[in-house]
Amino acid sequence: MRPEAPDLPPPQLGNRSLFPDLEAHAYLNHSAISPPSSIIRRTLTNCADIYARVGVDGFMIFSEQRERMRLAIATLIGASSAEIALTSGTSAGIMSIALCFPWKSGDRVVLFDGEFPANVTPWQRAAELYNLRPQMLSIADFLRDHAAGLERLESTLKAGGVRLVAVSSVQFQSGLRMPLRAISELCHRYGAELFVDAIQGCGSTPIDVEADGIDYLACGGHKHLMAVEGAGFLYIRTRRVAALRPRTAGWLSLENPIDFLLLGPGHLSYDRPVRERADFIEAGGYNALGHAALGAGIDVILGLGVATIYEHSNRYNDLLEAGLLERGFTSLRSADIAGRSTILSVLAPKGKNPVDLQRGLAERGIAASLPDGKLRFAPHWPNNQAEIPLVLAAVDRALPTS
Repeated sequence: MRPEAPDLPPPQLGNRSLFPDLEAHAYLNHSAISPPSSIIRRTLTNCADIYARVGVDGFMIFSEQRERMRLAIATLIGASSAEIALTSGTSAGIMSIALCFPWKSGDRVVLFDGEFPANVTPWQRAAELYNLRPQMLSIADFLRDHAAGLERLESTLKAGGVRLVAVSSVQFQSGLRMPLRAISELCHRYGAELFVDAIQGCGSTPIDVEADGIDYLACGGHKHLMAVEGAGFLYIRTRRVAALRPRTAGWLSLENPIDFLLLGPGHLSYDRPVRERADFIEAGGYNALGHAALGAGIDVILGLGVATIYEHSNRYNDLLEAGLLERGFTSLRSADIAGRSTILSVLAPKGKNPVDLQRGLAERGIAASLPDGKLRFAPHWPNNQAEIPLVLAAVDRALPTS
């Protein structure tokens, strides 16, 4: 019998004791992939151990866990548990809506130039399949001023024929927090629906699907939810489900799909109706380990509080931004607090190569990312302001060689 593992310390803001093997002196790459904490690692091990002991019975054990997780996800984003489907990640959720939306030939779908490709490519493929008319607006309008971006969006919606607008809650390059409530109000005023890619915000930047009027939202667990790759969720507003076409349905999409495996003879049927809930997109086998980790990650986030994490990370970014500005960097962080997420993106000083800078930081134990040439820092609850002098010292050493 495996010896009982020692108790883990509770998660605390600014304390990385739950990451004992993390090599970086300052891990500021939570907008890419978060390293799994000891809580997540233990959850994965426990899940595998249960399946190792009981085999197929693990499916039922973790079915109950998944139902509890739906409620946790719903609490996180302001939804009901019946509006939550479990997925393999953000892309899976986007593709499900892109394929299942009740398109008509000639419909327009509004996308944004500057978005991460995961929230563009599936809509482009749907446009080819259903003869849609995609229109690309520029995120730069919102970067300059939310009002300018909203004005451009409204003029596009006024022209008619727009069925859906797809946008990220937080822009991956700049960290700009989008004005979702204002966007949804415009969409609904002109007969369009709103799809949100939430992976760069959910878990660290508050979001409320009900208050913000969001119709669909997809998220993966490996960034700000601090779980693992390959597990996520999709939110579908209840009143939108009936109109969707179950083009991605599989055997687990049906009502009572496993009765024939549990209740004896006479229950095998191929004409069970597809569920009229968000989880109709759950077509086949679940990622048991990934979803167990996702549930554990969300429990940590809810325990600390998204608003608390948001404030903690922005205090960190306030200090880091000031130091980078002194060194000649240009901040892309919104001047308007309402436009801020927990991401701080900067442009390298004139004449400096951002690729060399990022590499130089990595060699000195500072983990940051480089989306399209922007140097991106993304702290989270484990980061402590005491790291900032280390980060800036690493910048000072990397600048001369970049």
